[in-house]
Amino acid sequence: MATISRLSRNALGATRARQGQLGRHMFWVLAVSTALAALALFGAWSWRADDLASTAPHNARQPADAKAFDMGEPAALQTTPTPGR
Repeated sequence: MATISRLSRNALGATRARQGQLGRHMFWVLAVSTALAALALFGAWSWRADDLASTAPHNARQPADAKAFDMGEPAALQTTPTPGR
């Protein structure tokens, strides 16, 4: 069996081997992935913009929507009497 000491290659430690190298390629990977994420977010927002606009507070249906949620005054808090008081 061959061991690491018999190999002519330089051996890296486990921690060093798992770390990425910094440089221009890492910058471009991060820049492109951030730009693609922003583009996808803007695309999803613009695709559903009409649906989002229908819930805006300046919509003409606001008084009718408010009536649907009008529950009136809350009921008085009911407490049970405790014996001996």
